[in-house]
Amino acid sequence: MKALLYPVDPLISPLPITTKTRVFSNPQIRIPIKRVGKRCCIAIKAVLDSASIEELGHQEPDIKNPALSTSYRNSEFPKPNQTVLDAQTKVCTGPTQTKPLNEEQALKVLDTILRSAKGGLKDEEPVSKAQLGAFFTAMTIRANAFPEPTQWSEGERRAMDHYWPQLIRVLPKDVIFIADPEDSIMGIGSSIGPKFVGNSTAEMRLVGALREVLAGGHLGYEEVQGVLKDILPLKVEEMGSSSVSESLLSAFMIGQRMNRETDRELKAYCLAFDDELGPAPVADVNSLTHYGEPYDGNTRYFRSTLFVAAVRSCYGESCLLHGVDWMPPKGGITEEQMVMFMGANTHLTPSQAKILLEDDEVGFAYVSQREARPSLYSLIGLREHIKKRPPLATAEKVQQIVRARGKEAIVAGFYHGGYEEPLLMLMRRRGVHAGLVVKGEEGALSMTTRLRSANASKGLPVNYCSGFRSVNLAPACAVDDVAGVSRESFNIEVNASDYGFASTDTPRTDRSVARNIELGLAALRGDKGPAYDRIVLNAGMVDHLLGSDGAQDISAAFDRAREAIDSGKALRRLLNYIKISNKVIS
Repeated sequence: MKALLYPVDPLISPLPITTKTRVFSNPQIRIPIKRVGKRCCIAIKAVLDSASIEELGHQEPDIKNPALSTSYRNSEFPKPNQTVLDAQTKVCTGPTQTKPLNEEQALKVLDTILRSAKGGLKDEEPVSKAQLGAFFTAMTIRANAFPEPTQWSEGERRAMDHYWPQLIRVLPKDVIFIADPEDSIMGIGSSIGPKFVGNSTAEMRLVGALREVLAGGHLGYEEVQGVLKDILPLKVEEMGSSSVSESLLSAFMIGQRMNRETDRELKAYCLAFDDELGPAPVADVNSLTHYGEPYDGNTRYFRSTLFVAAVRSCYGESCLLHGVDWMPPKGGITEEQMVMFMGANTHLTPSQAKILLEDDEVGFAYVSQREARPSLYSLIGLREHIKKRPPLATAEKVQQIVRARGKEAIVAGFYHGGYEEPLLMLMRRRGVHAGLVVKGEEGALSMTTRLRSANASKGLPVNYCSGFRSVNLAPACAVDDVAGVSRESFNIEVNASDYGFASTDTPRTDRSVARNIELGLAALRGDKGPAYDRIVLNAGMVDHLLGSDGAQDISAAFDRAREAIDSGKALRRLLNYIKISNKVIS
């Protein structure tokens, strides 16, 4: 898909159109924008340029309606069974968050699993191997290691006592192993679990690791990396017939998350595939910020990071964004969806991204996990069936797909309390000069200008930031010293009104990629309002907190961001990115 921008403005020339085009169902979105006393508009036309696609070697995306984030899900992925998926939402989580099923719920789930195993489900998707692995892993870890309030309920025990004698006759041996690895839970007297070793060399290592995980234990750095490198990539076309059991793989992923990963386990996930495609290219730039947005996107509110990157690139703060086209569990709006909708090349290699970062007319780039970490990308279909976020959901946000000659910083979003320190630990392990975690809206990076409600939920507030930055201190004064970089730590709750921003509600997008683009482009055209303020706030505040050159004075940092927008530079860079990304050759 190629989307073309048509600004009605002589300063910005439209991209050329070829005659071979196919228009999608949302051919034109018009955005009225006030600029320098004149009324103008931007029309976004989503078209498919067959000639250009063929020339670039890209395949047509399987997208029914590119304006909605839900349309980017790969239609070849089998859908999970909803009854079991709902149960996974309750039980495949941490030792304090798990919600035991009542007897009626447990009976329904186990009956669904039994009928699926016998091939008797009607009007429902079959229960997948990955779902079986995730569900029974949760039941086993809860029985073995969770505190009493989140162990099995009496209703779950009665339901399992009723159904397990039937299930053990029809479930695969790998699932029986997961459900009762030491024959200590079900009370049947089966030797399948204790004797199970797997069906391949890769499975043997995985089964050995799982015995520890299912008991509530933890693994070493080398052990986790060894398992991951043995079993990945998981080929999408082999779902159901891959070299490793999907039940075992999903059990491994969700089991480690339920046990709350240790630092060494998270580091193993984070670094396992750094060299999958060879060493990261090094861009000749003075400063590079790696943006780690949650890969599963936004479902409700405006996502600003793409537009923030265009702004920051105007004054020498190069930005590298990374992510995916679609990711469960939220399946929300991602940067890849936006740049794809606008016509940019989403198949850039890290080496091609390096060229765009070094380009004086661009200065930022987006790289898909598909191109940079194909082994991890191969898990997307499986992750939908796991339902809850695995350790990768944390680790994949802290990546260095391209390195820089100058200073590097990493910024990542989070939502659940307790993950801010692990994220910062991973950033320090990367050896960057500065790191920042932001609790933005929806757990994304976008800080809001809205005042905090008196009825806000408990825990860390939205706009909470924590991080570290390099300082010019003598070694004896350094608070944190890794790889020769002296750092100071900080945390702050950003109140936008303290910096002169009016309190406004965040614009809703509700999974509409087109709406998110409309808001961002209108802001980059100088249309003052909530989206404009959020882009300025997030650009200037990140500059200031990371210790970027020229941003020590927070007011100057905000003024610099406003000037990048009001001068038209930020919009021009975004348009340049769309055009040049389709021409770049590494």
